[in-house]
Amino acid sequence: MTAESEVLTRVDSGVGRITLNRPKALHALNRAMCEAMIDALLAWRTDDAVKSVLIDHAGERGFCAGGDIRMIAESGAGDASEARAFFRVEYRLNHLMFDYPKPITAIVDGIVMGGGVGISEPADVRIATERTTYAMPETGIGLFPDVGGGWFLPRLPGQTGVWLALTGARLKAADTVALGIHTHFVPVERVEALKAALTAHPDNPQAVAASFAADSGPAPSAAHRTAIDRLFAFDTVEEIFAALEADGSDWTLAQLAILKTKSPQSLKVTLRQLRLGAAAPSFADNMAMEYRLGGRVVRTHDFQEGVRAVVVDKDNAARWSPADLSGVSEAEIDALFAALPAGQEWTPLS
Repeated sequence: MTAESEVLTRVDSGVGRITLNRPKALHALNRAMCEAMIDALLAWRTDDAVKSVLIDHAGERGFCAGGDIRMIAESGAGDASEARAFFRVEYRLNHLMFDYPKPITAIVDGIVMGGGVGISEPADVRIATERTTYAMPETGIGLFPDVGGGWFLPRLPGQTGVWLALTGARLKAADTVALGIHTHFVPVERVEALKAALTAHPDNPQAVAASFAADSGPAPSAAHRTAIDRLFAFDTVEEIFAALEADGSDWTLAQLAILKTKSPQSLKVTLRQLRLGAAAPSFADNMAMEYRLGGRVVRTHDFQEGVRAVVVDKDNAARWSPADLSGVSEAEIDALFAALPAGQEWTPLS
């Protein structure tokens, strides 16, 4: 591929290299980028010369800020066919990585949100640096934490995944490593040496990462873990709101204030998504659920309004409809999760 390609792929001394190369958009994923990654991974899957895979990014502005949200919103304003086509391919990439027979290393240096989480969480080795900022902020734009969020988030310790999904909290490496979101902390100044070591030992990226790992420091979220596990354990958003208000500490009231800025519909969708994802028989089952949601949620008022407020006009003054939790009926949520007609369900690559 040329240097202008949005994804650079090559094999370097036994390591299949995937480098995101769309720096002006913070490497936000589009359909062509996902297809390029799928093509490379499928080619390497049965290539004995490739021992492991490394995914990183060009430049210093961040690993991947998510998906091409403007395209998704424009498609959702119509029949959402382009958005569904993107989700189908993106989720197939997520699943291909999740089930990949060779170890994958993701170097998550800088911003990693949404779609960036989807192409790093399935990796066996997930390396954070001091520049890492992780978040799943979808409830703030009327969406939900897709790309496997329904699987990965409820499998974090206690109720931390529910807290992250509902509030969109941003974490640095100390927290992500402590929670197991990322497996190792490596200072930025050692990342290039780590990549070189991977090419010398392509069959054992776990050992390479361990040899470069450093202490990421104390995790700020640790002080709130007991409260998170107690207050975010409920199965309705209304109960979580009530518990936070009743607790009354400065931190819990701050969380409640954050939640009150999010889309009420998205909060309800997300909580149900995580509870269902926690019980999903397989990652593929979870992705099928998220595909049903994705094609429908992008057509809702709240997603269109959320993108307007955060991405287009940037006034951060979304007018949600319904404006509060009481206006979001269970029937409306049921409809978003309903099975698709025969032949329209998401399926993984063979």
